Amino acid sequence: LRPARVPSNSRFLNPCIVIFIVVAVVVILAVIIGLLIHFLAFDQKSYFYHGDIHILNVKYSDQLNSPATQEYKTLSNQIESLLSKTFKESNFRYQFVRARVVKLRQTDNGVIAHIVMKFKFTRNFNGASMKKRIESVLNHMLNNSGNWEINPSPEIKPITDEETVDIFTQTSCGARPDLITLSEERIIGGTKAEEGDWPWQVSLRLNNGHFCGGILISNSWVLSAAHCFRGKSDPRQWTATFGISTRFPKQIIRVQTIKVHSNYIFATHENDIAAVKLERSVKFTKNIHRVCLPEATQNILPNSVAYVTGWGSKRYNGHSVPDLEQAQVYIISNEVCNAPSSYNGMISSGMICAGVPEGGVDACQGDSGGPLVQEDSRRLWFLVGIVSWGYQCGLPDKPGVYTRVTAYRNWIREHTGV
Repeated sequence: LRPARVPSNSRFLNPCIVIFIVVAVVVILAVIIGLLIHFLAFDQKSYFYHGDIHILNVKYSDQLNSPATQEYKTLSNQIESLLSKTFKESNFRYQFVRARVVKLRQTDNGVIAHIVMKFKFTRNFNGASMKKRIESVLNHMLNNSGNWEINPSPEIKPITDEETVDIFTQTSCGARPDLITLSEERIIGGTKAEEGDWPWQVSLRLNNGHFCGGILISNSWVLSAAHCFRGKSDPRQWTATFGISTRFPKQIIRVQTIKVHSNYIFATHENDIAAVKLERSVKFTKNIHRVCLPEATQNILPNSVAYVTGWGSKRYNGHSVPDLEQAQVYIISNEVCNAPSSYNGMISSGMICAGVPEGGVDACQGDSGGPLVQEDSRRLWFLVGIVSWGYQCGLPDKPGVYTRVTAYRNWIREHTGV
């Protein structure tokens, strides 16, 4: 008999080698899938588009001229909600980030809304094709705009990050960098401010040393407190610096004119407001631009959150600090602030109080003339107070007292044109 054939080793792999090959294939597939996911989902860049939406059956009024009015906020929110709903229900649901109305403008028949939209696409997308697709979605929106009659064929154009900053800073006010980039992050924390957190903050320097705070309300006008210039009203002694550091400012501009309220009373702190004109215009950037001013009729609610910022000392009779500080405080009604245990009737209608009941959080020396601001429903920041006075710093029942900006809205407009 012929002996049985012994199976050749070449026909059967060692089990260890089989396992190794299987694992290697799985790893390679996982890497390939991971790279695909990365490039398709994570390797994306932000792209901005600017355009106009012409609403024919909404009549323009003066109330739509200011972002402080409820009419402006309502119409802008409605337009933004319609844009968001339209794109979230389209093929752009994963690429669309946010839309923002940056300005409302009057036209012969209706209102034109200038909009900026943010999308995220992979880096190798076809720009011309994408523009047409976005315009197609906007055209679809025209047929589903409810009661609005919108002019057909809105045109959009891609804009760079720098152009986006220019549009926001030139046409809008009170926007922090996270809003300008249409980011979803909203972070305010700690005590030290980050660059751009409070882009309207100004350091007013007397003979090259920080002396008072200021608030940028246009590219050439700064608001401050009248008491900062008591006996020091020669503009040649003053400069304004911008940025969070007084040691390394981003811009330095000399002061041209100082306008102190003609009825300022040092003894009672009445009418503690001044307007400072700069020798040349500030160059607006993402981190340096103006705050919004409220309407004279705007209601500042007690217990609402506000922020005060400045380079003032951290304790009474201390020294100014080189890096901008921020503090969260709460609006206190004039009735509570005038209580016998507090300021006992010294708070007039042109003043507003802010602090915390237990003390410890307050403006102090060196913060004078700086801003007290609040954020509105559209994430714009409005100036509600100017650091004016108080009994020492951070004592219980002795909150900071600020010049109430709404009470001087007409004075500001008359002397600055803003």
